Amino acid sequence: MESLNSILNQFKFDGELVSCKEFGSGHINKTYIAKYQNNGAEQRYVVQRVNGAVFKNIDELMENVFAVTSYLRQIIRENGGDPDRETLHYIRTKDGSKYYTCSDGSFYRAYIFVRNSISYDSADTPELFGRSGVAFGRFQKMLSGFDSDKLYVTIPNFHNTIWRYENEFSPALKLDVKNRADSCREEIDFINARKEEMGRIEEFVQSGAIPLRVTHNDTKLNNVMFDKDTNECVCVIDLDTVMPGVALFDFADAIRFGASTAAEDEADLSKVSLDLDYFKSYTEGFLGECGDTLNECEKANLPFAAKLITLELGMRFLTDYLNGDIYFKTDYPEHNLVRARNQLALARDMENKLDEMNRIIGAI
Repeated sequence: MESLNSILNQFKFDGELVSCKEFGSGHINKTYIAKYQNNGAEQRYVVQRVNGAVFKNIDELMENVFAVTSYLRQIIRENGGDPDRETLHYIRTKDGSKYYTCSDGSFYRAYIFVRNSISYDSADTPELFGRSGVAFGRFQKMLSGFDSDKLYVTIPNFHNTIWRYENEFSPALKLDVKNRADSCREEIDFINARKEEMGRIEEFVQSGAIPLRVTHNDTKLNNVMFDKDTNECVCVIDLDTVMPGVALFDFADAIRFGASTAAEDEADLSKVSLDLDYFKSYTEGFLGECGDTLNECEKANLPFAAKLITLELGMRFLTDYLNGDIYFKTDYPEHNLVRARNQLALARDMENKLDEMNRIIGAI
């Protein structure tokens, strides 16, 4: 097995290595911070071991990442910004590759550490959440001129809700391998009652009413870096799931995760609801940046998309529960059922608040 120093030596880093320490708590990729000294100045690099079990096609993933970040750097330069701070700057290996393959078959890639920045796992105020909306809205706006057809679809049918219903949920319910269906009839009925609307966004895409765009597909708060001094958003990180998609779902998943009043495995459903103040703040930030690049059909369906993606995740949790908990990591036997009930309760609350959500968007 190659030493970490040997791996670092494969990349075009400037200066002499001072230290390298494990960093962060990511569950998928192992991450290190490597400090280098170059002519008296410190330069830090993020070095990641990419989980090949999760990301099956490293070539397509890294092609997407390099294509998007190269384009973003160009746009940022044209706008007079700092491309080393406002997007990720990936470093090639000394032989020009986008990543390094170890002798054991593992993959490593590297980028410049975003200086003087911090990330948050949760937003204590609507204002902070709104700033993440600014970040993802700006990301969408800057990439509005990028042809998404140039990117690989690394996860087919990722947010194709009706496809997941027909090809994952329905077979799991029919097989019921763990005899769990009787314990979740109410949840099954809730999902089945909404089958007809599951294909609505996909139908808009097929008809051309909603275009495919470059999408991030993991729009959690902790994928935004903020300035340590001003707390303003600096850039969007974790681009491993960047691919062609529907911009509505980037917005929707941020709302699902960040505007809920409870964590997604909260068992007390009385605590689960959509916080409209958080929704309003995020929507203002997001549309304030990219509203003029989205068409009217996209903007009109933002609230529905938030509900749909929440329903979709609830359905995915219930699917995994019916299958015997083979996909999502669980901490106890009914964990996936609790998660499913939580997300379906949030989807129901979103249904009840659709008119208010639409009014908020109409006023922006």
